[in-house]
Amino acid sequence: MDTFPEEMDSFFEESIIDYKEGTNRIRERLPKMTQGYFDFTEACFQEGAIKEKEKQLMALAVSIYAQDEYCIMYHTKGAVEHGASEEEVMETVAVSAALGGGAAFSQGVTLALDTYDYYSGMTHH
Repeated sequence: MDTFPEEMDSFFEESIIDYKEGTNRIRERLPKMTQGYFDFTEACFQEGAIKEKEKQLMALAVSIYAQDEYCIMYHTKGAVEHGASEEEVMETVAVSAALGGGAAFSQGVTLALDTYDYYSGMTHH
């Protein structure tokens, strides 16, 4: 099995770390302004009528559509951590592209699939 080049390993890991560090920074500096948001989003991703994996895939589709690279990586990672298969991630990319056209398709077939490969331990190079 091929592995990601070191720079790709660093890219994914550093991007997630950057997001977490920025989140902690704003939480520390503006606790009253941010706590409600964090509580709300945490509650939104808890399992309910919709399972956590499906919620992560829904968030991935929206992230791709919105061209939000940090959220694409974060929610692809979340989908993998909740057992999403490569086919499920690919179908999520396709649904997002059906609504978002070429821009969503390009983000999905590059960043989302590369992130899936990285966090699932797969490569297709």
